Amino acid sequence: MKTKKLTTMALLCAIALTIFMVEAQIPSPVPLPGVKLGLSNIVTVFAVFVMGPVEAILILAGRIFLGAVFAGNFSSILYSAAGGALAITITIFSRKILKENQMWIAGCLGAMAHSVGQMIMAVLVTGTPSIIIYLPALLICSIITGIFTGLCAQLLVNRGKKIWKTISN
Repeated sequence: MKTKKLTTMALLCAIALTIFMVEAQIPSPVPLPGVKLGLSNIVTVFAVFVMGPVEAILILAGRIFLGAVFAGNFSSILYSAAGGALAITITIFSRKILKENQMWIAGCLGAMAHSVGQMIMAVLVTGTPSIIIYLPALLICSIITGIFTGLCAQLLVNRGKKIWKTISN
């Protein structure tokens, strides 16, 4: 891996981690437990479309691990990893069928997949399948936040097309 690419990936991971830590201090806009804006996912969607799938997976994995360490909530790594794995898988597949001006769709689908992944992990950890009833509320929030994060990633890509191509190569 080239030093330039590795440095860019480290910077994107640091940016995502910083956003994650700042967002952890912001009260939830919706009075539902577990609902967050997911602003660090702007970096994930951006990385999938600009850097590529492997690089985006590494950036996400670094952010999930370091976020759990720095937030002091290492038990949350199971939920973040499950949601993140499903979300990035869907985002990577979305990249193959969507155009660059449709990143908001990838953001929305990724956010919804993240909620599904977290819910699956919650059922497995707690052994309580009835908590699936909470999923529709999570999905509604995911649609809204996912569209927002996808639009932000799309704006970043559109504003710096020439810069991103030189950085990611």
